[in-house]
Amino acid sequence: MYDWIKALHVVAVISWMAGMLYLPRLFVYHCDSEAGSKQSETFKVMERRLLKAIINPAMIVTWLAGLYLAWAGHWYLSGWFHVKFTLVLVMSGIHGFLSRCVKDFTADRNQRSQKFYRIINEVPTLLMVLIVIMVVVKPF
Repeated sequence: MYDWIKALHVVAVISWMAGMLYLPRLFVYHCDSEAGSKQSETFKVMERRLLKAIINPAMIVTWLAGLYLAWAGHWYLSGWFHVKFTLVLVMSGIHGFLSRCVKDFTADRNQRSQKFYRIINEVPTLLMVLIVIMVVVKPF
């Protein structure tokens, strides 16, 4: 059972990260569109669907499967796991921030620039790299 849950966890993480990397990119392009335009309305639909249909469910499955794996494998006792867990908490916080951005764009209240979204787009990448290193290398 453990290996099946691990496979589910990996698929969920891939899905979550794909969405977390794509959503800020949509925001970069959405910044260019005029509020109320057909293009802006299309971005709103894309962002909402990406968040609701892919990113949110993938994050939930990632957390549920990951908590099971930590418990079943007794990983919660390991130092590397504590670092990984902290990084996943930060990733979840970024997820929440991006969810808020979707609401802002939906209400035509975005106040941030393309440059901001280009920079924030790198944060999930950096977190993902660090998390993968913790899981694969288990440095401590």
